[in-house]
Amino acid sequence: MTDTGQNLLDQALRLSADERAVLAANLWASLAADSNPDVEAAWAEEIRQRLKRIESGEDQPVPWEEIRRRLRAKFTR
Repeated sequence: MTDTGQNLLDQALRLSADERAVLAANLWASLAADSNPDVEAAWAEEIRQRLKRIESGEDQPVPWEEIRRRLRAKFTR
């Protein structure tokens, strides 16, 4: 990170949580504006398909706690 970027980060970290959240949302939105529309459309379709499989019962969501347990078991030896 450049000195300018580090300076901005230092200043941002002194903001309140609400102000940091607004800043983060705006920064994230600025990155999304640069995204590829084809990629965005593909992700939107993927999300629709996954939701359809969940709603039909074809797929079952896995709670985060279970995913975390599996990852720890796999990578902590």
